[in-house]
Amino acid sequence: MNILHTSDWHLGHQLYGKRRSEEFQAFLAWLGQLVHERRVEALLIAGDVFDSALPGTRAQEMYYRFLGEVLAPSSPCRHVVVVAGNHDSPAFLDAPNTLLSVMGIHVTGRAKEAEDEVLVLNGPDGEPELIVCAVPFLLERDLYRAREGEGRDERDRLMAEGMREHYRKAALQAERLRAGRDIPVVAMGHLFAAGCALSEGVRDLRVGSLGQVDAGIFPESFDYVALGHLHLPQKAGGRENIRYSGSPLPMSFGEARRPKEVRLLESRGAQVMSEGVPVPVFRRLESVEGDLDAIEQRLAELSARKESIWAEVTYTGTERVADLRDRVEAHTGGGLEVLRIRNFRLLPEGMEADPQQETLEDMGVEDVFERRLKEAFPDADPADPKLEELRALYKEVLAMPENGEEGPCAS
Repeated sequence: MNILHTSDWHLGHQLYGKRRSEEFQAFLAWLGQLVHERRVEALLIAGDVFDSALPGTRAQEMYYRFLGEVLAPSSPCRHVVVVAGNHDSPAFLDAPNTLLSVMGIHVTGRAKEAEDEVLVLNGPDGEPELIVCAVPFLLERDLYRAREGEGRDERDRLMAEGMREHYRKAALQAERLRAGRDIPVVAMGHLFAAGCALSEGVRDLRVGSLGQVDAGIFPESFDYVALGHLHLPQKAGGRENIRYSGSPLPMSFGEARRPKEVRLLESRGAQVMSEGVPVPVFRRLESVEGDLDAIEQRLAELSARKESIWAEVTYTGTERVADLRDRVEAHTGGGLEVLRIRNFRLLPEGMEADPQQETLEDMGVEDVFERRLKEAFPDADPADPKLEELRALYKEVLAMPENGEEGPCAS
């Protein structure tokens, strides 16, 4: 059986205010073609389908259109399994479940009892061919009840224990359902496995259950673990069968320097082998850094290529350039567009300058809001219901219509 593992699409994501619908459309078209070419029979999407809890209509349209196409009668794909990530709204993903399940699309938005998250997927002959433990992003309240006065270390310990127990129960249920059949058991999850590499697209903020857990929480009976949340493709805990597929599109300029992939699994009985399939670059992201001469030369080279390129420019020269933006924009065109300009001009000797210092433009809008919450409620638990309600309201504001696009709140 051929199975495809992908995650962290972040449909609706914007890069410094620029919409990326064309890139997402190109990726989904490529993914659909890959499903046909490699005869993929089951597609696993391990969370963060959308970039926000209330995605705009364009992002929703791309998602549902793709699901319809990938399960069309001419497609080799028979099953799609989706779990919610920390960017997704569990209720939003779960809402059309009754209809989607008829089509062979299985969605786990809200966390359930571990035993209820285990799916048996049947082949054309009606016999089981794959068992999936479809575990979504787990919040602290899904795993244990916090008590007043508990410190962060104690909550981390209880969180890890709760997650280990959750996967243990799912594994036991999967083994009961496998009942001696020579078919694979694949687990899904959206979490941060300790020891794995972060990227610029995932900030190390402690919100809810974004703490790290050891990859040892996964029972050995899982033949493969399909993970989401971290944007760089990598294995977890040194185990070849526990993998992050990473995000298919770079969520930042820093990520653009790393290759992107999806994971293609091939099962022979219960044995699962996997390989990374490189994702094409649908729009180049370039970081240009140096003094003015180096920047202008590089921008001229990029503009001459007549490609669709987005760039960020970082000036690190010693001379003050009052018209830096005008000088940069004079070299754009031919498909080249500069989305961000940073000026790290070195200060005179004796004055401190830190090119790595975090600035407001380096932070995402949700990061800024989290900092504001921390200032307003310094002693509050990050998982406090009051803070969760404020986060939900803020995400509704972010999802409101912009630039003429209908948002989810539009009538």
